[in-house]
Amino acid sequence: MNVRRLIPTAAIASATVLGLTALSACSSSEAADKNGDGTLNVVASFYPMQFLAQEIGGDHVSVETLTEPGVEPHDLELSPKQTASLGEADMILYLKSIQPAVDDAIGQSGVENTVDAATLTKLEQHGTEVGHDHGDEHGEEHSDEGEGEGEAGADPHIWLDPVKYAEVAEGVGKAMEKADPDHAKAYKKNTKDLVEKLDALNTKFEDGLKNTKTKTFITTHSAFGYLAERYGLDQEGIAGLDPESDPSPARIKELQGIAKEDEVSTVFFETLASDKTAKTLAGDAGLKTDVLDPLEGITDKSKGDDYIGVMESNLAALEKALGAK
Repeated sequence: MNVRRLIPTAAIASATVLGLTALSACSSSEAADKNGDGTLNVVASFYPMQFLAQEIGGDHVSVETLTEPGVEPHDLELSPKQTASLGEADMILYLKSIQPAVDDAIGQSGVENTVDAATLTKLEQHGTEVGHDHGDEHGEEHSDEGEGEGEAGADPHIWLDPVKYAEVAEGVGKAMEKADPDHAKAYKKNTKDLVEKLDALNTKFEDGLKNTKTKTFITTHSAFGYLAERYGLDQEGIAGLDPESDPSPARIKELQGIAKEDEVSTVFFETLASDKTAKTLAGDAGLKTDVLDPLEGITDKSKGDDYIGVMESNLAALEKALGAK
């Protein structure tokens, strides 16, 4: 798989155009500041959006997140206080479709500056299997009693691909510049610095996963489709895009066969959802278990203090499980 070392200029330019489109109309000469404290009040839907707002906004923004540490974002229900706080925001940064309660509340908030990260890059269709064709035998087995389980849907987990995340960062930076032109120069510089960090992270993943004993990894949550495609790997999800969905017996049987055929050593689980299914599959197949963090929140269990740190831990886990040379 031909993966470019540097984040494509064309992709960045595209994200910039999309970012300007996603930002609702607002006078470029009017710096938003509903709190009157000189900062842009940004409400972020969950951690990947919070990280972007903090990194790009720096000292010129105050950031509130709707999803507290330890809460599974897909299951979020907003309190009346949180819903009310949306209307006081200068900007809302969210990712449509991953949190239905947030989508509904934003639609009713009346806030002009809303930025949907899903419009800042291209979403793709992913199911439980990404990047791998196991032939007719597995295909027939999967289509039996597990019908519908691996069906593809629009995958919102764009932040797990550093290149796509950089595209989103560019769009968010442009949105902040337009919402708060007095600090546009700082937002531009911070965006550039963040994109450089993400480019360096992309290079680490390219180098670390270039030569491995196997390309297949099994994970409870099918959140890593973009990452798998970017680095030439094969994701086999136990469940689908929803981390709480249960696999069928047919899917479990299929995964046992895949693990043997592709010399899989490890079944990955995440910190914010149950590890029961992963440990059951691993025990039955004689495999190890480890954490592959979808970075939907940072807690004291996270193997890193922020996005970059946890992604580097994910890389180390993949290198170990895949037998990086």
